[in-house]
Amino acid sequence: MAALQTGTVQAISNNQAQLLGEWRSGLEASGATRNLKEQDLQQQTSEFLQLTLAALESDSGSNIATPGWEKVRQFLERLSASRALLGHDSHQTAAFIFSLKGPLFALLQRHYRDQPEAQAQQLLDVSELFDSLAMHTIRTFQKSREAVIKRQQEELLELSTPVVKLWDGILALPMIGTLDSQRTQVVMESLLQRIVDTGSEIAIIDITGVPTVDTLVAQHLLKTVTAIRLMGADCIISGIRPQIAQTIVHLGLDLQGVSTKANLADALKLALSRLGVSLDKAV
Repeated sequence: MAALQTGTVQAISNNQAQLLGEWRSGLEASGATRNLKEQDLQQQTSEFLQLTLAALESDSGSNIATPGWEKVRQFLERLSASRALLGHDSHQTAAFIFSLKGPLFALLQRHYRDQPEAQAQQLLDVSELFDSLAMHTIRTFQKSREAVIKRQQEELLELSTPVVKLWDGILALPMIGTLDSQRTQVVMESLLQRIVDTGSEIAIIDITGVPTVDTLVAQHLLKTVTAIRLMGADCIISGIRPQIAQTIVHLGLDLQGVSTKANLADALKLALSRLGVSLDKAV
């Protein structure tokens, strides 16, 4: 990628106010300013133009992977991360760069109107440079977005596996949704930590909200039961519906030694009886 001519860099430097005004108008027209404060937009556009000019004036060439473009790359990475948090998509994020190309092309066409060959070459070089910057923005946006999604998934996993204290010495873990390896790991860590924190003797795993039980789900449950027992506590599985019972029998799964109940209320009664607690019905 060829370096921009000194005249091009000078033209950009001398017309910053006009470029910024047209650029911001283009961003607003494209919808890329959604959820952005006007003050933030002004600060970001001004900072980017200043950093880009500094890189061009330092004879760093047009290869944005070189050290001379490091500050520009870092700025775009911060911008991409902030756009991901605001819920923007990759198109809106890339528009931050692409919207500047129009005003730049118009400026260069005026500047090189008497030099058609130089005009064509500089338009091509500017286009390649800002396409590279836009691609860097998109790549970093995707990484930032993936990080946001991963964090949200982890938070949802934690929210979907609450450990509830039903009685002194009795914990309950109501399961909702499909069990997989990742979720099982979160369940085990959360439940085992609560057993340690509370000194509970019995843990009830309620699978009423689990839509289906197959071999994999049963294996996950058995691993959790084994881990609970290794912590010195007992485990009861509740929510065994007729369909789930038939499936377990059909699959030939061995739940021998694991206490099971049809619902959480029955499981709680069993847990209380094991602790020697009796409840009398009110007359």
